[in-house]
Amino acid sequence: MTRIDRRSFLKKAAIGAAGVGIAASLPEFLYANAEKDLFFKIAISQFSFAGEFWTKQLDPLDFAAKSKELGILGLDYCSMFFADKAKDTQYLGELKKRAADNGSYNLRIMIDGEGVLGDLNDAVRLKAVENHYKWMDAAATLGCPMIRVNVEGDGDHEAVAKAAVDSLGRLIEYGRKQNIDVIVENHVGISCNGAWLAGVMKQVNSPHCGTLADFGNFCINRTKPETQDIAGYMKTKCLEEYDRYKGIEELMPYAKGIHVKSHVFDANGDDTETDFYRMFKIIKKSGFTGWASIEYEGGLFKMYTKDSKYLDDYAGVTATKKLAIKAGMMA
Repeated sequence: MTRIDRRSFLKKAAIGAAGVGIAASLPEFLYANAEKDLFFKIAISQFSFAGEFWTKQLDPLDFAAKSKELGILGLDYCSMFFADKAKDTQYLGELKKRAADNGSYNLRIMIDGEGVLGDLNDAVRLKAVENHYKWMDAAATLGCPMIRVNVEGDGDHEAVAKAAVDSLGRLIEYGRKQNIDVIVENHVGISCNGAWLAGVMKQVNSPHCGTLADFGNFCINRTKPETQDIAGYMKTKCLEEYDRYKGIEELMPYAKGIHVKSHVFDANGDDTETDFYRMFKIIKKSGFTGWASIEYEGGLFKMYTKDSKYLDDYAGVTATKKLAIKAGMMA
């Protein structure tokens, strides 16, 4: 079967599977072959295994091996899982070796907890910028071509944007020394407003800066958590949410990566919060051909809420991967 014929066959099979439910989903061997014909490549966020890392069931050094078991070779690292190792070249060297041993690709380190890059207090903001430098060095050691940062901030939106642009410019300049790019996720506060973040990208106007477009992070304002931990966060409610499809469409012109966010699946294997078929049509139309990184959070919710509607980490990642392949083939 030629490549073109196979792509046509798989697309028709995916459309048929979508109409008759999860029991008639594509067989495993067709998923494996379909992945070769997708317009994007599949990666995974380390946060998909967050609960296991935090409870020490899984060692961050085993991230590449566990991802390979799920048939995923693109790796997005989270700084929070090895926060004290940014300058530990021996540890970073071992992470790099483990990735190489498993035939994996180190894509980026996602940085959290190092300060607010859109803070209107210049002294606080510049300290945050400086805090990120060590992670750019770590990314270079790991062989990652980029880091992901956050650019939220409180106050006037235009002022926060100006501060964020300045911070990103400083990081871009530092990264040029080691060919490390900077990408921004719609993640916290005002950065969850697609138009605002796209505006920041337009102002930065650099090939070394882009977005990490996340399917689910569009809550601009939410209730404050009762406790400062993941359990407290899970009890919060979104007060103001940006349209996710509009947001993805606005972020895709600048996208250097995608987060395929998922939580719960229905009986057909479709995500209950996001229309993956609509999302991947938007993504394909944008011309994106890079890495789409699975970020399944249901396992973490299952751990803390004990709610049976959530799958465990591995089942959830597998379900997300299958849905992404099916939606990608139908785009």
